[in-house]
Amino acid sequence: MPAIVLLGAQWGDEGKGKVTDLLGERVDYVVRYSGGNNAGHTVITPDGQKYALHLMPSGALSPSAMIVIGNGVVVDPKVLLGEIDGLAERGVDVSRLRISGDAHLIMPHHRALDRVVERYLGSSRIGTTGRGIGPAYGDKVARMGIRLQDLLDPGILRKKLELALREKNQILFKVYNRKAIDVEATVEEYLAYAERLRPYIAETRVMLWDALDRGETVLLEGAQATMLDMDHGTYPFVTSSNPTAGGACVGAGIPPTAITKVIAVSKAYTTRVGSGPFPTELFDDNGQHLRKVGHEYGTTTGRERRCGWFDAVVARYACRLNGVTDLVVTKLDVLTGLPKVPICVGYEINGKRYDDMPMTQTDFHHAKPVYEELDGWWEDITKARTEDELPENARRYVARIEELCGTRVSVVGVGPGREENVLYHPLLP
Repeated sequence: MPAIVLLGAQWGDEGKGKVTDLLGERVDYVVRYSGGNNAGHTVITPDGQKYALHLMPSGALSPSAMIVIGNGVVVDPKVLLGEIDGLAERGVDVSRLRISGDAHLIMPHHRALDRVVERYLGSSRIGTTGRGIGPAYGDKVARMGIRLQDLLDPGILRKKLELALREKNQILFKVYNRKAIDVEATVEEYLAYAERLRPYIAETRVMLWDALDRGETVLLEGAQATMLDMDHGTYPFVTSSNPTAGGACVGAGIPPTAITKVIAVSKAYTTRVGSGPFPTELFDDNGQHLRKVGHEYGTTTGRERRCGWFDAVVARYACRLNGVTDLVVTKLDVLTGLPKVPICVGYEINGKRYDDMPMTQTDFHHAKPVYEELDGWWEDITKARTEDELPENARRYVARIEELCGTRVSVVGVGPGREENVLYHPLLP
């Protein structure tokens, strides 16, 4: 079977890691195609072990799938090696990892600039994780980035770093009054990383082309989500890459004609981390309920997630933009015990009704949700494995999401565990 894209339909943290892990034993390759260690996937195995993955594809926990970090990812080598060592200590085989030589590196000056610029923005800050992702992508686009393959050539590494720091140190020292980055110390540090990463660096494009030619299944795993896409999200409160389906082709180096299925993951409600507009955000007891029961704290940052009701305008936008074939709705169990479960079915902006995403940032910022209220349920649904085992009101809620999104719901998550799902339609034949 050819390529499958798995992505988030909201602002991230939808549970993509769980779905990747669910599919991991039935695919041959799991490829991370965008983002950096600003992303976090939490996976809970059948024996109750919890893994927080940041750069490693979630397929790392599969016993057999090859795991690939594509050219579209920005890599902090210290973080990646720490994650490799942590997994190895817990008995996870990491020898199946391959990293594109064209993936760009996060350097010390990227992290330094990310932190200081965000601080100086004050109330206008984007809400980055401060891990250097944005500056690394900025240098990539400016054609002054340093790639993983440059670690294999000390002369090239030093030359590129000297060129980059000629500008970056001026900014750090003269504009922000911060200490300049030392070239030699950085080269020494990164060449040490090179020795350990060398066995993993590969021409991953050819590897994936050959796999597709053999009819093997390639799962393309996005980080962040649709509404954080650089081009199609709530700019400027977005990530610095393209986590949408189109970005999968660019970030992994595979042709769009190879993609036969796009799986989008959405929570049964909505969350967001960081700044930016969020029409359905709740500031009352319902919001606290969602945060507490849903354990809504960032995998990477530990920050409290902003919580709100399900936004069908956002979800429908994501389904149409990505060409979604299957929708996975996670954390339906979090809504248990609420007497009413509203769904945002449109926006009101300056007295006018919108059923689709408004064109401008200003309009979206002022959007007021138009709600449709459905009756809640009190029954424990964590043991449900078929649609018939869900309470009638829970089934109605899922059916309404499916109707509003215009895409079939294939899986509903009823708990955090790998097996805690209700299967409507198989994701793989």
